[in-house]
Amino acid sequence: MTLKALAFNATLKRSENKEPSSTGRMLDLIAAEMAKSGVETETIRLADYDILPGVTSDEGTGDAWPALRKKVLAADIVIFGTPIWMGQPDSISKRVLERMDAFLEETDDEGRMVSYGKVAAVAVVGNEDGAHHVSAEMYQALNDVGFTIPANAVAYWVGEAMGSTNFVDLKKVPEEVTTMVEMLARNTIHLAKLLRSSQYPGEK
Repeated sequence: MTLKALAFNATLKRSENKEPSSTGRMLDLIAAEMAKSGVETETIRLADYDILPGVTSDEGTGDAWPALRKKVLAADIVIFGTPIWMGQPDSISKRVLERMDAFLEETDDEGRMVSYGKVAAVAVVGNEDGAHHVSAEMYQALNDVGFTIPANAVAYWVGEAMGSTNFVDLKKVPEEVTTMVEMLARNTIHLAKLLRSSQYPGEK
């Protein structure tokens, strides 16, 4: 059984600026760990796309979300990587979650959302406290729109408050982060396989 993962990098930095992304580094670690189990991961840097505001699956001319939505629906696993800003997930993450609100009404003949059977995990980086708060916000929103959250489905690194060292600058990944990445990958893949073989029941 070959699984596909989609990783959303919600860094505020666009690729054209060629700035290294701490969020990207964390997602790369997760993708590398998943690859050990044969999972292919595609990473999307969301700041490179014009995702229009709204709560439908297509907000019209120039909206980049419909194409990204297709990638979500083709994946077994979706990983949200977000920096911490003001103690919260960043604005790009929130916009994507708002667009996924449309899943609430996009159901099959048995009342299952298009996101049912898909597993979600979260990656968080920042130079301030808030990793648990951010993951809690993300978990709740993702669950609301139909994703399933595995045990220990977050990998995070938080540097010194007001500090100048970012995760991407570390010469060595802390052992604690490596442990979180391994658990996230292991549990997420396990649950995705279970849901692939046995989908949620529909309305009777």
